[in-house]
Amino acid sequence: MNILKDVFMELFSMFVADARLTATILAMVALAAVLIDATSLPPLAGGLVLLLGCIAVLFLSVRREAKRRAPSQSGSF
Repeated sequence: MNILKDVFMELFSMFVADARLTATILAMVALAAVLIDATSLPPLAGGLVLLLGCIAVLFLSVRREAKRRAPSQSGSF
């Protein structure tokens, strides 16, 4: 039972660790759903919007984290 608890805690911490990433992915899912339901957008096109949006969110998240972890370029050694 302890192993199961550890697994669930680890999965939960993965989603909580980067709240901005989680929120933007959920927003992309909501946007794709609204586009499909509110407009005459075919589901395949909505899936493409979701795919491209999630890839863009992931790219921006990785770039932001890389900038945060990069050594300072202030010119002093």
